[in-house]
Amino acid sequence: MDRSQLILISLPIFLFCSDLFNLFTPPPPKPPSHRTNQPQPHIPHQQRPPVVIPGTLDFPSQKPSGLGAVGYGNTVEINFCISCSFKGTAVTMKKMLETAFPGLDVVLANYPPPAPKRLLAKVVPVAQMGVIGMIVAGDRIFPMIGIAHPPAWFNSLRANRFGSMASTWLLGNFLQSYLQSSGAFEVLCNGELVFSKLKEGRFPGEIELRDLISKTLTKPSVVTGSY
Repeated sequence: MDRSQLILISLPIFLFCSDLFNLFTPPPPKPPSHRTNQPQPHIPHQQRPPVVIPGTLDFPSQKPSGLGAVGYGNTVEINFCISCSFKGTAVTMKKMLETAFPGLDVVLANYPPPAPKRLLAKVVPVAQMGVIGMIVAGDRIFPMIGIAHPPAWFNSLRANRFGSMASTWLLGNFLQSYLQSSGAFEVLCNGELVFSKLKEGRFPGEIELRDLISKTLTKPSVVTGSY
């Protein structure tokens, strides 16, 4: 083996051995950093201004002023005849008053007829069913109560049985509706009557009723004291 071949073989071996040596050799320690021992100037912390949280101010609740302010704490009663189909007019007046006087309590109620008419209205259905039952089975009912020959009016009713029953039913319903109706549309403000259809014979206008309620609500109350 000549010298050139020996060099070529020994060079890779040398490089391989140097790589192994560098692999297992620990790295050299890092040089210490040069720190100055001079004390650093103390920088005081800047004091932040205290955060002021704005508190909510409690103001007393105030009611709206003006014409609508008089509605609070007051009551208007509209008593009307339900069987007379006055409910639509009463609802319209209720909405108008609640809009004109915010906070006003408007109460709708039925105005009943007098006691004798209410009593007769309860008797009419009984009489209705009695007449219809007489038309249907009168030929067996009269002999049971000791009447051998039915009266002439019964024979005339039996001659047109279905027409007689229909007429009895319609007439009874009309009479019952009449007895249950009062024709009333009475308006009271805090218990004081401000308009009566039974006395006036007509319905109140919206502007008229609003003015009447306004006058009643703004009326100065007289308080009498004992001395």
